[in-house]
Amino acid sequence: MVKQQLELALSRARYAAIGAAVGAGLGGLFNKNAASSGAALGALVGATVGESRLSAQSRLDELRTRKDEQFGNVLSRTSNE
Repeated sequence: MVKQQLELALSRARYAAIGAAVGAGLGGLFNKNAASSGAALGALVGATVGESRLSAQSRLDELRTRKDEQFGNVLSRTSNE
């Protein structure tokens, strides 16, 4: 449980930092005030993406596990018959 919370926090932080850098770079093309606003918005978007990406990845892993279990059940049924 602690590992999952830590992974989520690190994922959010990573994508927030990337988003802030991209937002500041784009905003800096206009002026310094736009750079700080762009960094804030980029960090917010990045944190949202980081959280949803990690949860989506865990859901995909869960579905793959279920699929493998079901496939194994089908194979064992056909070999027993």
